[in-house]
Amino acid sequence: MQARAEARYVRVSAQKARLVVDLIRGQKAGDAINILRATRKRIAPTVEKVLRSAIANAENQNTDVDVDTLYVSEAYVNEGPRMKRVRPAPMGRAYRYQRRLSHIVVKVADGKGEDE
Repeated sequence: MQARAEARYVRVSAQKARLVVDLIRGQKAGDAINILRATRKRIAPTVEKVLRSAIANAENQNTDVDVDTLYVSEAYVNEGPRMKRVRPAPMGRAYRYQRRLSHIVVKVADGKGEDE
């Protein structure tokens, strides 16, 4: 049994979010929440929210699922669209920069019935 949750258009670069997501991949769900609570990165609460949503989705899909046996089977971050912005520069010039967005996906599984 597998359940997934996704947060789209999160206002952080994919590179920075991957640093946090890599910490929880393959961990038990409870341990992953504790790791995210202790992580001092701005994106950690968002990743925790996505993980809790995936756990809730697993409970809603199957009523007899044991939350203690769930683990993070997949967790990855994809790049989203980039917002092009302009910053004023000296002498009437303008510097362009990009604000990066990302999509965070977390999947949890219980170990039973894999290879679906």
